[in-house]
Amino acid sequence: MTNPTLPPATLIALYRSMHRMRAFELRIQQVFRSGVMPGFIHLYIGEEAVAAGVCVHLAATDYVTSTHRGHGHAIAKGLPMEEVFAEIWGKPAGSNGGRGGSMHIYDPSCGFLGTNGIVAAGIPIASGAATAVQVLGGTQVAVSFFGDGAVNNAAFHEGINLAAAWNLPAVFVCENNLYATEMPFEKATRNTSVASRGAAYGIPGVAVDGNDVIEVYAAAEAAVAHARAGQGPTLLECKTYRPVGHFEGDPGIGYRTREEIAEWKARDPIQLLHARMLSGGVAEDTLVAIARECQLEVEHAYESAKNSPEADPATFAQFVYA
Repeated sequence: MTNPTLPPATLIALYRSMHRMRAFELRIQQVFRSGVMPGFIHLYIGEEAVAAGVCVHLAATDYVTSTHRGHGHAIAKGLPMEEVFAEIWGKPAGSNGGRGGSMHIYDPSCGFLGTNGIVAAGIPIASGAATAVQVLGGTQVAVSFFGDGAVNNAAFHEGINLAAAWNLPAVFVCENNLYATEMPFEKATRNTSVASRGAAYGIPGVAVDGNDVIEVYAAAEAAVAHARAGQGPTLLECKTYRPVGHFEGDPGIGYRTREEIAEWKARDPIQLLHARMLSGGVAEDTLVAIARECQLEVEHAYESAKNSPEADPATFAQFVYA
């Protein structure tokens, strides 16, 4: 795919979006490693170009379903950063009162239908949301993010087949980072081209460099417009990588070579856009200022979450219905 020439304002918006996600994840990583944060986290570091390039085309009324690696999706879709931080920390100030945690961040006010600890579960949920849009005569689009580990799951087939058969306004975004936990994608399936599977459902299948935010931007723009115009779903495969472990605590090197990790780190999506913007005439001072602003926003979110009250044990039965 040929990269389009985007206006400076769009490039800056994409750069800011990626930096916000990266700064957030690095700070969450620090706090989690200190031992004060409960639960389990899967970091989105290295994959920020996908969420940024897709979500920039979505309105607050559009829908997104996410995965266990979903902090970036939540932030890119518009959830307040301090609420995401507090939710992961298990604080009542979180988006779900601290009861959902990392894998169950949810906010319908901005169309975010949840991170999800079940592999591929967000795919049929997105098809359900798209069905509601179609029945009610709306103009929204439903986007489902999922990893390569989801494409051999029955929910992948069921959700996309339904969306194709009913011509639903949906976009299915596979973040193919080459590994499902420790399982190499090439060992899990014979056909490693996720995009080619679109042909089985009679829908467009598009593969892009998931570390090139401009390439993701262009493909997502076309897919969202296609869905919004009533032309049905698209399967978008974004080839990316997680340089960190599968979860925080996994060193990530028992099943990958250090050389492979280094090669992908050299293709970091933020640094790729940084270099491109500099060569395009954007001042270094502008990019430094954006990074600083994002860091300050994250620090505010951290302080807000840190200083918010802990959960009251007496409320443990609240929202328990059986």
